[in-house]
Amino acid sequence: MATTTHQDAFTTVKKYVALFGAGGAVVLGAVAVMASTGHETTPFMWIRGAIFPLLALFLHRKATEAAAGSPKAFDRLRTLSTVMPIAIIGVDLIPGLCPPWYAVLQGLSALALVPVAVFTRTSALAAAFSKP
Repeated sequence: MATTTHQDAFTTVKKYVALFGAGGAVVLGAVAVMASTGHETTPFMWIRGAIFPLLALFLHRKATEAAAGSPKAFDRLRTLSTVMPIAIIGVDLIPGLCPPWYAVLQGLSALALVPVAVFTRTSALAAAFSKP
């Protein structure tokens, strides 16, 4: 699992995971600014805003482990990058749960994981981690 093509793919995956984390940090920063200027924020907004950057760290670690050849890390990265954008956007669509600006920022952040789901499903990477 040390071919240059696979390493290049995981380098790209890590960039998208970092973009997801940066988007999460922007959301958390926006919540902090809103709260400091007297606008209403909810515990949901704070907790979810804090969780996204932490999830990005976890996904980055899994991408690093997968690049080193861990099939378990690859499977976890592949599964989470597929499920998370759907779950994030689905929760954001629940009426009244969060303000529209918050849902848009979170949704944009989640879209950074879509390329990760695509890259981890390419035939070359999937074949490298298939069970013999």
